[in-house]
Amino acid sequence: MKNKIALISFVVAILFISSTVVYKKHYKLVDGYMLVQNESRRNETTQWELVWEDDFNKGALDTNRWSRIDLFTSPKWQTPIDKWRSATGWNRYITSTNNEVVTFDKDNIYLRGIVNNDTINGDPRPMLTGGIYSWKKFAFQYGRIEIKAKLDAAYGSWPAIWMMSEKDIYPNQHNGEMDIMEKLNHDAFAYQTTHNHYTITLKQETPKKFNTGKIDTSGYNIYSVSWYPDKLVYAINGIETITYPKVAGAGTYQWPFDQPFYLMIDQQLEGSWPGKVTNPKELPINMVVDWVRLYQ
Repeated sequence: MKNKIALISFVVAILFISSTVVYKKHYKLVDGYMLVQNESRRNETTQWELVWEDDFNKGALDTNRWSRIDLFTSPKWQTPIDKWRSATGWNRYITSTNNEVVTFDKDNIYLRGIVNNDTINGDPRPMLTGGIYSWKKFAFQYGRIEIKAKLDAAYGSWPAIWMMSEKDIYPNQHNGEMDIMEKLNHDAFAYQTTHNHYTITLKQETPKKFNTGKIDTSGYNIYSVSWYPDKLVYAINGIETITYPKVAGAGTYQWPFDQPFYLMIDQQLEGSWPGKVTNPKELPINMVVDWVRLYQ
């Protein structure tokens, strides 16, 4: 019996070691949480393999991987470079303390927009929203990130899946943003967009920075970006919507995408783009996320 137990333990150990070796083959781990893809795998001919995932099936947020978004307390969001984003008002109702805006079932995380029923004793804002981000806990450089999510619809709704630079290594310029999904109101399509100093500050429109793709408004969709050293390829349900290329000679203003980025997932309400919540009876609204997967 002891020999059988020892044999089983040995096999398990070997499998664990083998898995670890395969896992490390794809990337180098920087500062304990940033997965930087190995140079040998940074090409289109390499078959990417799954290296990181979260299925949100624990019934609670994995705080080793994620934090609740609260724009007003996170130092990441106080830098002058990021002030332009606050002007859009996307964050006006975000909260990290109300547990009704981030909930779980056995298979999913729900990021919600709700009517705030306690504006006197609690938060004075009329509505509250929830979101999560992986800053300082999970980031990566190059690879394909996929997110499976289902989106409710309401006027004033603005769910988003996007990525920002982890370290902001280029001073006095925008360090880039990949908008993997943004959907407005009752639209039957989603936007996929690239932002950088080139497009935001210098107002350059070439190469084209965004496109839209049709979505299943009643079910789940898979939103993704495949990130190479020389281009970003966006897709919805495996159908490519737009490729944003690196422009020769344009420098870091146009291509700051040579550094690790972290992920944000949030359900927002109102702002300059979606407009007002015109029918509060459409709330609460849910952004249901099944899983996040990274391939390198």
